[in-house]
Amino acid sequence: MTVRTGQEFLAGLNDGREVWYDGKRVDNVTTFAPMAAAAHSTARLYDLQHEPRFRDILSVECPGLGQRIARPFEIPRTREQLRLKREAYLIWAEATCGMMGRSPDFLNAMVMALAAKQSFFAACAPARAEAIVNYYRHVATHDLYLTHALLDPQLDKGKPRHLQEDPNIPLRVVDRTADGLIVHGIKRIATSAPYADEILVWPFPPSFLPGEEAYANVFAIPMNTKGLKTLCRPSFAAVGGARGDHPLSSQFDELDATVVFDHVLVPWDRVFLHEDIHLLNRMYKDSRMREMTAHQTNSRLEAKLGFVYALILRMTEISGLAQKSDMMEMLGEAVACVEVIRNTTRSAEAQATVDPENGVMYPDLFALQAGRALGPIYYPKLVDMLKRVGGGGLIQLPVTLSEFSSPIGEVLEKSLRGAGVSGLDKAKIFKLAWDICGSAFGARHELYEMNYAGERGALLSGIQREYGRKQYYTDQLDRFLGGL
Repeated sequence: MTVRTGQEFLAGLNDGREVWYDGKRVDNVTTFAPMAAAAHSTARLYDLQHEPRFRDILSVECPGLGQRIARPFEIPRTREQLRLKREAYLIWAEATCGMMGRSPDFLNAMVMALAAKQSFFAACAPARAEAIVNYYRHVATHDLYLTHALLDPQLDKGKPRHLQEDPNIPLRVVDRTADGLIVHGIKRIATSAPYADEILVWPFPPSFLPGEEAYANVFAIPMNTKGLKTLCRPSFAAVGGARGDHPLSSQFDELDATVVFDHVLVPWDRVFLHEDIHLLNRMYKDSRMREMTAHQTNSRLEAKLGFVYALILRMTEISGLAQKSDMMEMLGEAVACVEVIRNTTRSAEAQATVDPENGVMYPDLFALQAGRALGPIYYPKLVDMLKRVGGGGLIQLPVTLSEFSSPIGEVLEKSLRGAGVSGLDKAKIFKLAWDICGSAFGARHELYEMNYAGERGALLSGIQREYGRKQYYTDQLDRFLGGL
């Protein structure tokens, strides 16, 4: 195998997987209207890997694997390789306006990071380290698309998993055989699961208590595995009509899903950790996946914020407000938000260090954590700016842009005309803004970004607890105080 095309990706999805939508089983996710648009948008990302202008950024020759692979799979050992990974992330993110938070490069980077820290899994057993490395080789050489499922169902949050009224609802090991683990239960939220090739399962947050060993497992299986069911939320994809009426939701709605495991066999060569609460609680930190995945997610957020900033700017221009002092101040604040996130990745690359254990160049965690902490604040802030500029103009929009060619088109043109722009062109811009700040698709994205990094208090406490430059600054303070 080698770097896939979009057509190869789509063909691989017709594999007998069990996907449910609105109480009915879906025959083909690539042609089923609520799912097809996002599947085909993902296929276009794969096709970009073959465009001459992008080929050497989006893919790279990998002597260790004996073939060309997608750039996110490359294990970085230099700052230049980190830079090229970021450039690859940005190409894909800009192709989707940053609106596909689970594009294939996210999990590609995670699997790469786990394999790079195979010593962590060896602490469980040498076979587990061998399994994660072989799985990385499999995913990279076949250029697969992974989703992941981390969360348990929201049952009684005041009780651990094994003390729930029905402890069999959260996913757990129910048997062990010579062939592998038998797991049963439910996981959520698996974004893009209907059209992913495989699913990586590991529990988050890593806060396991004694008695929860059966729930502490990390593994990966194909989406068409027997006994695995994918149950989808309602699609926000606008089906039918012109793309201009729903410019983002018609292309990029990633369906979130609940995944149900009905006594599923996970072969031993797909088991990376099992029934070990101590290792599981350490995995998020000690595998160093955070550095590699945050490098990708901050790049995507940069593209998303930049896109929304440009839309805010354009809306002020066509509304005749661009030079007003309050609008200039607001736009300056938006620029500051974009630049802070933009510089988390570049600063992390400049401050990257090599891990002497495996020779891997890791971007600076603390620079990246700033993006994780501020992204949930910045994105809603920019969405509010869209609402402020659009005002009532966002409410009174035509049902479809085709109305401009109807008998009422002349009136619409007059009523929607803007500063130096036709009514039709202004309506296109405002339709785009509504898709971000007023539609179900837009509401899901705002909620997604606000909750992306998990519970905010826990995130910030963790940043403080692990801050590696704490001693540097407190020493500076103590030197000053000592000289008084």
